[in-house]
Amino acid sequence: MSYRKILTGNVLLWMAAAFVGRLPIAVAPLGLVFLVRDTDGGYALGATLAAAYVLGEVLGSVVLGAWMRPKRLHVHLAAGMVVGAAAFAGLALFPETSVVVTAALAFVAGAAPAAGPGGMRSMLIALVDKADESRALSAETVLTQITWGGAPALVVVLAVNLSPSAPMALGAVGFLAAAVILFLLPTYRPQDEAARQDAGQDSGQGADGKQAKAAGRGRVLASAWPIYLTSAGAMSMLATAELALTPLLEYRHLTVNWAGALLALFSLTSAAGAFLYGLRTWPGTVRGQSLVFLLITSVCVALSAVFTSLVGIAVAFLAAGVFQAGVMVTRSMSLRQRLPEHAHTAGYSIQYAVQGVGYTITASVAATVLSGSTPVVAILGGVGITVLLTLVSAAAELRRRPERDAQPRAVREEAVS
Repeated sequence: MSYRKILTGNVLLWMAAAFVGRLPIAVAPLGLVFLVRDTDGGYALGATLAAAYVLGEVLGSVVLGAWMRPKRLHVHLAAGMVVGAAAFAGLALFPETSVVVTAALAFVAGAAPAAGPGGMRSMLIALVDKADESRALSAETVLTQITWGGAPALVVVLAVNLSPSAPMALGAVGFLAAAVILFLLPTYRPQDEAARQDAGQDSGQGADGKQAKAAGRGRVLASAWPIYLTSAGAMSMLATAELALTPLLEYRHLTVNWAGALLALFSLTSAAGAFLYGLRTWPGTVRGQSLVFLLITSVCVALSAVFTSLVGIAVAFLAAGVFQAGVMVTRSMSLRQRLPEHAHTAGYSIQYAVQGVGYTITASVAATVLSGSTPVVAILGGVGITVLLTLVSAAAELRRRPERDAQPRAVREEAVS
């Protein structure tokens, strides 16, 4: 089976919006470092701004993702991107203002458009047939990995050859372009939301009814915690591998310049893995596939720490990128199966936030371990944490499956209707 069926005019428009809307997110962390590296704050200020940006992403994705409503998804996403563009423009125009103002702008730049990836994913799925959902999500992963793979080099080229503010200016333009393209796409309306509205179930709700609906919606979103845990585990291992790769090469007495090339190739092999996953139907449930892919990725990352030659490290690390792509696709599909359709955007946003938290916490732990031990210990420790989270997630799925199978899906969805 090929991707040709999903490449309709609307999907191509979506891809354009997704690319220009995710490019600012990809260039932001490194772009903030280059923005202020020649100021008095230097690299320390750059790291602070990057942390403020990530904090904004985490909080914004949770709050805005839960607040958004499907029938106004275009407007909400576009408004967030416009505000994000204004914050990026402020950073580009006033890089030497006070630290408080700059950090606030970085926070807003991360928070305002943070629900965008989840909302865009919901819109993409609505544009394809149900049978093509896996290919659509695979195509999205390919696009994401290519964007993230090329972003660091783009930041360096723009910041060094044009201006330190250029990456931030590019981010502002990207968000504005994405906001415009969004309105060229069909209005998003989940089928289950439309059915409830057509049946008049949303009319005549009082304050108590709205509070009960909000509480029920929260319980439904929280019910997907094993899937969120898998996402946190995947990002925890990725953080450890990325941060420890350079010191690992040095520890093995290899040329550290290979680190940049390997990280770029990691993104490209992930894109290839996502492309291959979407070409066929794989055995087992997507939830089972997600757990298996995560365990295989863990093994590959562990082998990269054990091997002593550059070839061995590279092969293991790049193989991890291939299977990591499978994790990325199947965890989104698992979330779609667990949650009713009108809760997908909020669920994706929570998943995005959990990934950020997992990456940030593990990065801090890895930095501490690297300061007192070897890169091998840091990587194997990160893999151990990921395996533990995977086992907890799998155990939760096995324990809850009999209850879930015994309860009709219509009853489960009634909590948010």
